[in-house]
Amino acid sequence: MQRHLFNIDDIDIAEFEALCSQSVNAEDHPFSSDIEQKVVIYNGDSIRSVIGTPQAGELKNELHHCLKDGPGVLVIQKAFPNSQVIDRATEVFKEIISAEKNTTESRGDHFAKPGENERIWNALQKFCERDTEAFVAYYKNPILRFVSEAWLGPFFQMTSQVNIIKPGGQAQQPHRDYHLGFQDDSLISEFPVASQINSQFLTLQGAVAHTDMKTSSGPTLLLPFSQQYQLGYMAWRNPEFIEYFQNNCVQLPLKKGDAAFFSPALFHAGGNNTESSDRIANLLQISSAFAKAMESVDRAKMTKLIYPVLLAGKQAKLLSADETKTVAASVVEGYPFPTNLDSDSPMEGSAPETVQALMERALSEEWSVDRFCDC
Repeated sequence: MQRHLFNIDDIDIAEFEALCSQSVNAEDHPFSSDIEQKVVIYNGDSIRSVIGTPQAGELKNELHHCLKDGPGVLVIQKAFPNSQVIDRATEVFKEIISAEKNTTESRGDHFAKPGENERIWNALQKFCERDTEAFVAYYKNPILRFVSEAWLGPFFQMTSQVNIIKPGGQAQQPHRDYHLGFQDDSLISEFPVASQINSQFLTLQGAVAHTDMKTSSGPTLLLPFSQQYQLGYMAWRNPEFIEYFQNNCVQLPLKKGDAAFFSPALFHAGGNNTESSDRIANLLQISSAFAKAMESVDRAKMTKLIYPVLLAGKQAKLLSADETKTVAASVVEGYPFPTNLDSDSPMEGSAPETVQALMERALSEEWSVDRFCDC
């Protein structure tokens, strides 16, 4: 009988090393512009030119392969080609940080001591609340939606945390991410290995560079192919695995506006910032429609905030229908469940109308703000 439950004694460094010794096959990534240190590089303009064309499905398939069966990480250069959009968002983030410093609440971090760096939890909602127009300009970026759907399919749930690593900021311990990356080994061992493997398909990790990031500023250290190790959620704390990571990880510099996306199962760690300036990134944690996101987001409130901006943009012909859908994809509930089927019964088909579908209909028919918000 096949074994399905494992514990910490079953991890195997030799198997891990063999997986991480693989090379990237360039033929598997025909849309890429380069492969550097086993990281697949894409040009943002090239991706934008493919979105909406017959080749889009082929590119999505390639991106999914890269994250699952390839090195597990990709970088999109010039994912945000307009630096003004990035700079405006950065200013909003700094305003939020300044406002939160005036509170007496102590804010922790996953890997650093409180106060050592700057962190904005639930940055998605806070950004939307503080400057909705800047938020829409940021999240209308088609690359965010395209890559998210390539890994997770439609109706994903966007969340975001801003991380500012100050000069002298220390490197993180290598780790895997949410879900099981945040659980103790003893608890992880209670999950059948199939569940452990499947959990990585419920989340996509992303990072948008809001500053130029030389390697000396500590952009993320990565271990390509490490996401393929099935028992990795129980292995990342093991000293042998940590040593292997430290001896074999790679690190790429990023320019402001570049974005990295990787499997949550990839062994990775933020690096040391030995520069004299801050390293600023908007960390995107994007969840499948079938998963519980890590953060609670008031999507109903955000939906009411963005609707007037999307409606005005549409009426002024400043936002295309696809751009409004792209913003909505990062904000509005797109999956119809869970719901109360007594009050939200399906009128056609097997599922009730989603809020995303309702917003799309409202924008198409140019409902007033009051009419939409009263729904």
